[in-house]
Amino acid sequence: MTPLADGRDAAAMIGVGGDATVAPAALAVSKRTDGAAEARKLAESERITSAKTAREQARLSEAAAARAKAEEEAKRPKFVRPADGSFTSGFGARWGTTHYGVDIANRIGTPIKSVTDGVVIEAGPASGFGLWLQVQHADGTISVYGHIDSYSVRVGQKVKAGEQIARMGNRGQSTGPHLHFEIWDSSGKKVNPMPWLTARGIDL
Repeated sequence: MTPLADGRDAAAMIGVGGDATVAPAALAVSKRTDGAAEARKLAESERITSAKTAREQARLSEAAAARAKAEEEAKRPKFVRPADGSFTSGFGARWGTTHYGVDIANRIGTPIKSVTDGVVIEAGPASGFGLWLQVQHADGTISVYGHIDSYSVRVGQKVKAGEQIARMGNRGQSTGPHLHFEIWDSSGKKVNPMPWLTARGIDL
């Protein structure tokens, strides 16, 4: 008997198998961690966390600053005496004419302060006063500062109560260094500054 060449021939002889496809061997999958990618993810996460923390700290800092500013504003005086010195003349008839303000005498150069918050609407020469300033306030009232030696503000500038705006002088029709202080109401009428100041807690 003739020996078969191989098993496949034998299978062919008996009608079994034939050219059947052989199943491929399974490939082993290696699970490998990408260290560089993980490091990038970690760095990005830390960056995002750090940015959020910085924003929160900035927000808290701004809130604290706003509270401090509000507290400081609440404590700030809203009305002040326009200048230190001696009260020498009041509102009313004087020497056959009307004196439309009050006078506070002191040395030339004594600081003059805005009586309350407002905006400078006039600064410069004025008949009788030599130099003057006018400051308009929120309710339309205007405060007037006359016979000043010099001023340190400009028209359009916002000023706060107690902020120095000028220095006392002896310019114009004046008998000695003093501040002539007037109050005009919102209609432009010149009113007695004394009760106006007293109503706001200021005594001369």
